[in-house]
Amino acid sequence: EMFRAAGYATGHVGKWHLGYTENQMPLGQGFDESFGHMGGCIDNYSHFFYWQGPNRHDLWRNGREVHADGQYFPELMAREAVQFLEQHKDESFFLYWALNTPHYPLQGTDRWRKHYKDLPKPRREYAAFVSTTDEIVGQVLLKLDELKLTDNTIVVFQSDHGHSCEERTFGGGGNAGPYRGAKFSLFEGGIRVPAIISWPGQIPEGVVQPQMATGCDWLPTVLDLCQLDRSAEYFDGKSLTDVLLNNAESPHQMFHWQSGGNKNRPRWAVRRGPWKLIAHPNDTSHLAEILPTDDRFLVNLDDSVQELSNLAAKYPDVVSELEALHDEWLRELQPPTENR
Repeated sequence: EMFRAAGYATGHVGKWHLGYTENQMPLGQGFDESFGHMGGCIDNYSHFFYWQGPNRHDLWRNGREVHADGQYFPELMAREAVQFLEQHKDESFFLYWALNTPHYPLQGTDRWRKHYKDLPKPRREYAAFVSTTDEIVGQVLLKLDELKLTDNTIVVFQSDHGHSCEERTFGGGGNAGPYRGAKFSLFEGGIRVPAIISWPGQIPEGVVQPQMATGCDWLPTVLDLCQLDRSAEYFDGKSLTDVLLNNAESPHQMFHWQSGGNKNRPRWAVRRGPWKLIAHPNDTSHLAEILPTDDRFLVNLDDSVQELSNLAAKYPDVVSELEALHDEWLRELQPPTENR
C-alpha cells in the first residue's frame, strides 16, 4: 500500500496465506497484480492445498482462480517474477516474491534429486528443494542483470522461521547449526534465520552483521532506503539503515515474540540485550528435554546461543524483570482493526 501510494508498480508472486476475502487478498492490500496461492502450502504440480481436507485447488491470478495443471510451481513463480521485471523495467517497482519453497511438500527438481541421492533421507529431499530454490532465485537475479537494473534495485532475501520437523517433511532435513529449536519453537533455531540484503554501490558487500534484527524491520528499512515518507504509520520494526550503512548498534533494546500454545499457556519470549526469557517453551528439534521446572526458560545468548541450560532459578530477578516487560507489551497491543 505504501509503495503503491508513492507511485510504484506493485506485484505479488507466490504464497499469500493472509486471507481469502476480497479485501484480504493481494489486490485488496495494495498490489496492482498477483499470481500465486492463498493458503499455506500447495502441491507444486496440481496446485491443490496440501493439508487436511477438503484439498481444494489453490492457484489465483488477480483474485480469480486459474489452472496450470502439471506445471511446476517454482518455475511458474520465476516466470511471473521475470515478466513483472520486464514489464516495469522503466518505472519504480516493488515486487513481493513469497517463495513457497522449500516448504513441504519437498518436490525438488530431478537434477537436484540426483545430485543429492547419496544423502540420507530426509536430508536429500530437503537439500534438493533448497538447491531448487537457489536456482530459481538465480534466474530472477540474472534477469535484473540482463535488464541492467541490478545497481538500482534493492533485493532482500528473508527466511520466515526455522526448518520444519513435521511429519509432512519426513521429520526434518534442515539444520539450524548450533541453535536449539526449529519451526514452531521460540528457541533460536526457530526464529534466528538467514537474511540478505543487496544494493550494489550503496550497501557494503560481503559483510556479516551480528546486530539483532527482525523481519519486522525490513519495511521501515526499505522505505528509508527509498526515501519514502513513513511518518504517518506505526511500525513494529525499526529501520536498519544505520546498521547497514554505518555498522551502528542494533536499534532494538528489546523484542517480543508470541506464537503457539493456548489461551491458558501461551508461548511467548522477550529478549533484552543478551537476556532472553521463554514462557512454556517447546523444542521441535528435540535437541534436549524440556523439564517440568522449565515453565520459564532463561538464557544469556552472549554466554551460550545453544540455550541448553535454564538460568531462571539462578537469576530470578531477571526473570521478574522480563516478565514485567512482557506484561507491559501486552497492555500496549491494540485490538485487531478491520482491514483498510
